[in-house]
Amino acid sequence: MPKGKIIKALSGFYYVLSEGQLIQCRGRGVFRKNKITPLVGDEVVFQAENETDGYILEVNERKNELVRPPIANVDQAILVFSSVEPDFSTALLDRFLVLIEYNRIDPVICITKMDLASSEEVEKMKEYAAQYEAVGYPVILTSSETEAGIEQLLPYLKDKISVFAGQSGVGKSSLLNVIRPDLDLKTNEISASLGRGKHTTRHVELISIGDGLVADTPGFSSLEFLEIEGEDLNYCFPEIEKTSENCKFRGCLHLSEPKCAVKEAVENNQIPTYRYEHYKDFLQEIRDRKPKY
Repeated sequence: MPKGKIIKALSGFYYVLSEGQLIQCRGRGVFRKNKITPLVGDEVVFQAENETDGYILEVNERKNELVRPPIANVDQAILVFSSVEPDFSTALLDRFLVLIEYNRIDPVICITKMDLASSEEVEKMKEYAAQYEAVGYPVILTSSETEAGIEQLLPYLKDKISVFAGQSGVGKSSLLNVIRPDLDLKTNEISASLGRGKHTTRHVELISIGDGLVADTPGFSSLEFLEIEGEDLNYCFPEIEKTSENCKFRGCLHLSEPKCAVKEAVENNQIPTYRYEHYKDFLQEIRDRKPKY
C-alpha cells in the first residue's frame, strides 16, 4: 500500500502528498468508530485508484500533536519575536518555550525588526541572544526590510515541518514573504491560503517554504499551562534541569530548599535571573491552578 503525508485537511477531505503527487482522500469509517481523526502532518497508509478518489487506511503513530491548529508530527517551532514594535519580552518568550518544550518540539528563536532597533537595543538583543544560545536554543537576528539573517534561517526549515509562532505584529508574515515572495501575505493580516483568513473556511495547510513545510499559526490553543504539572516545569527549562542534578534533595523545586544548586547558579550569574524568576512565576501559576501543589 502507498504511504504519504497529509498536508491539508478541508471539508472532510485529506490531501496526501505521496511521491510528488497530491491525492484527495477520505477517512475510513473505522476512524470515526475508533475516534481517530487524521491530522495534517500525519504519516498515513492509503489506497487510491486515482488522484481524487482515495481512502486513508492507517495513521502511523505520532511523535506529537497540537490542538490549535490540529496538526501532528511538528519538528520545530520558529518563535518570532520583534526587537521593537512590540518590544521584546523575555516573559512571553519563556512562556512559549515552556509550552514547546512540554510538547517535545524543537524551538528556534527568531528576533525580527532589527533594522528598527537603536544601537542600544541592538546590543541588548545580542546579549539576550547569547544568553538563550547558552541554554542551547538557536537564535537568529533578522530584518525583513534588509533581509539580514534570512540565509541563517533557511537551513533550519529544510526537510522539516515547522510552525511559525509569536504574538500579532511581530512580523511573521513579512518574514514568510521574504522567504517565499509569491505567497504575498498581507502584513498584520493572515492569508486565507494559510487557513486563517477573514470570512473563509478555516482549514489547516502545510505550505512549502524554504525546502520544508510551514504552518503559520500561534500553534497553541492558549498560552496557559493547563496540562503542565509542577514537577514537569523543571524539564521545560533545560539549564535548570541540568543544574538540578546537583541539588541536595531529589525533587527540589528550587524555592526554599537548602543546598539548591539552581539558586546557587542564579547567584553566580550562571543562570539569568529573569529565567529563574519566570520559572518561579510559572510554578506559582501552576500551583494556583492546582491546589495540591
